[in-house]
Amino acid sequence: MATPTVITVAGSDPSGGAGIQADLKTFSALGAYGGAVITALTAQNTRGVSGVFPVPGAFVAEQLAPLFEDLDVRAVKTGMLGGPDVVEAVADAVVRYAVPNVVVDPVMVATSGDRLVDDATVEAIRDRLLPLATVVTPNLPETATLLGRATVTPDDQAAAAADLHALGPAAVVKGGHGDGPDAVDVLVDDDGTVELRVPRVRTANTHGTGCTFSSAIAVGLAHGRSLRDAVADAKAYLTEALRAADQLHVGGGHGPVHHFHAWWAPATTEVDA
Repeated sequence: MATPTVITVAGSDPSGGAGIQADLKTFSALGAYGGAVITALTAQNTRGVSGVFPVPGAFVAEQLAPLFEDLDVRAVKTGMLGGPDVVEAVADAVVRYAVPNVVVDPVMVATSGDRLVDDATVEAIRDRLLPLATVVTPNLPETATLLGRATVTPDDQAAAAADLHALGPAAVVKGGHGDGPDAVDVLVDDDGTVELRVPRVRTANTHGTGCTFSSAIAVGLAHGRSLRDAVADAKAYLTEALRAADQLHVGGGHGPVHHFHAWWAPATTEVDA
């Protein structure tokens, strides 16, 4: 059997922890061939983002077409989509090429709480892309943005996930922004509600967690796993990547998760504090 191909449509993180770089690492770690369509160039590191250079929707479409015309794409994962034109380009490609699995990671809110996209982009994702998606994977602030609410709390997760599912896709509302002893994600699909609960990993190195989780789901779907199994596998993979993140010693801010924790030996060299 051919190695499944998964495409990420997202922004570039030159520090390597998030965006297409995190997506490609996840694809490789979990046994998929990765392609990448860039929606924005960013200037950033582990301490923050200092600049964004968006890619027009027309060129996003131009990047997508030759990939679908050549590669056997089994899943598409989307991340930061900078404008309605980019959302339309992705949605058009999903329909035109009958993409079997679409994972939408709606990157809309920065860690600081600042909105990264305007209302027109949120509307396009909600109305144009979500009805075509297999699953959407927002955190609590992104869930609130998609549903037009001021906030969504951990107590609201199941109801909010059900409201997102009513828009078309299965929904995983992530609880990483909570502060309890467990990290709890809630999945709602056609078969009901599932809670995924693991002890919270206490680490500052959380850069790229959302990208990694959604990319891992896409790989599972591309390998033919059921949605529930793909989500559970992705949760387990991300948890181990977080547990191993402190081994990397990358940057002076929020470092990345350890995508290749299963293959790299723990660091043995001295690192200055």
